[in-house]
Amino acid sequence: MKSLRLTGIIAITLFALAMPVSLAPQDNAKQHSHHKHHHYQLSDIGTFGGPNSSFLGAPPAGRLLTNSGIAVGGADTPNADPLCLALNFDCFLSSGFKWQDGVAYPLVALPGSNNSFAFWASDNGLVAGESYNGIDPLTGSAAQEAILWGKDGSLTDLGTLGGNQSYASAVNNRGQVAGAALNTIPDPYTSDFFIAGATQVRAFRWTKSQGMQDLGTLGGTDSAAVFMNERGQIAGWSFTNSTPNPVVDDCGNGGNVPTEDPFLWTDGQMIDLGTLGGTCGQAFYLNNRGQVVGASYLAGDLTKHPFLWSRSEGMKDLGTLGGTFGYPDYINDAGDVVGIANTKADQFLHGFLWCNGVMTDLGTLGTDPASEAYGVNSQGQVVGNTFVAGGPDLRAFLWEDDGPMVNLNTLIPPHHGLRLSRALYINDRGEIAVQGNFSNGVIHAFVLIPCDENHADVDGCDYSMVDASTATRIQAPQAARTPPGAMRDGTTIASPGRLRSRMARR
Repeated sequence: MKSLRLTGIIAITLFALAMPVSLAPQDNAKQHSHHKHHHYQLSDIGTFGGPNSSFLGAPPAGRLLTNSGIAVGGADTPNADPLCLALNFDCFLSSGFKWQDGVAYPLVALPGSNNSFAFWASDNGLVAGESYNGIDPLTGSAAQEAILWGKDGSLTDLGTLGGNQSYASAVNNRGQVAGAALNTIPDPYTSDFFIAGATQVRAFRWTKSQGMQDLGTLGGTDSAAVFMNERGQIAGWSFTNSTPNPVVDDCGNGGNVPTEDPFLWTDGQMIDLGTLGGTCGQAFYLNNRGQVVGASYLAGDLTKHPFLWSRSEGMKDLGTLGGTFGYPDYINDAGDVVGIANTKADQFLHGFLWCNGVMTDLGTLGTDPASEAYGVNSQGQVVGNTFVAGGPDLRAFLWEDDGPMVNLNTLIPPHHGLRLSRALYINDRGEIAVQGNFSNGVIHAFVLIPCDENHADVDGCDYSMVDASTATRIQAPQAARTPPGAMRDGTTIASPGRLRSRMARR
């Protein structure tokens, strides 16, 4: 599946690549402000013997870092992957990881030569994800299976709804799991729901006592559950009928798919959240208040806007930064939303923070051309990255205290040859899940621990403060160094492969 999020990026990328370099945006207008920032201690999650490790890299993303300090993702083993699924941008077998207190523990895969990857962790230590399990005989491609790892790392295979594949997207503290699974009824549209299968895909809810429950659809053939909160509410999307729309590029699938709406499953019922007038909408996150954020095409299916849905107000168009396009990445329990949107005349893609009805342009770092905000915590701290449209990620950023954004590379101890490129999640303790690129091409997942009053006596922490106006002028060190577990021959890591469409890059 090319997600709804990715479809709009393609058009904007073509515009951005044609822009003169002189049009690159400058820092947020508040750059002259003098804010103090904490230093951060850098914890390298490392690998299990292979070169790379990573978090789930593109929204709709999972819960990568809990308030109890648990981080989840995937890390390479030294063993070659015969299917070359490229879960960590290479052809090594990946093992899911569960990291806490500076130690990464492997999350085992199903028996055989199989990958595993973790997407979501609960505060009490349960982890949801998937393990690959051979080949789907109906498609000839790799088959994925929904997995729940217990607090002790034990593996539970959640099975399917009779078909050959499934995946688990979320788990709460009560051990309820949400995801999607194939049944046995032939169907041509499953790739729109993160599974390249040949039979219908259905949203499911799993509990230890009841097993896997088919949540049904909004009237069409297929659905998928992507998020779950502590109340047991589930958000996802579903076809509303079985009639393909004559749209050139509907919902990111190349066109000719049925109408697709976001849903909220609550109290045993699947509620159709509707759209902003178009034939496709998708949910991108769900908070503990039952608020859903997502993106929807407008009437005519030419562009999309971010939306916020609540039971009291229904679906609200959050607008853009003056341009035609936008989508959200995350909502916190206070109802603050972050994401990315076009500025006036569609000149630039900038990260935004939407709070109490106001969308704030977070700007960029220096002359970096574009930015995206991926996460916001209960304190209003925002993380994300700057990037080149159609090109590489540049720098991970932190935005707090009304800005401006600051380069996270300036807030960590010097690490030669390392550049923090993408900050994906920030928990309520201010800890940050971030990916970094070494100069030899290796990618690692990291957790940043703030040197603040809530993290006293952290080894190596610098508890002094950094002035934002000084920090933004400092460049990250560029000298080469081979990190632990990296390839020693300087091999360049391959580009991302098929970790469903969630890993799709801009």
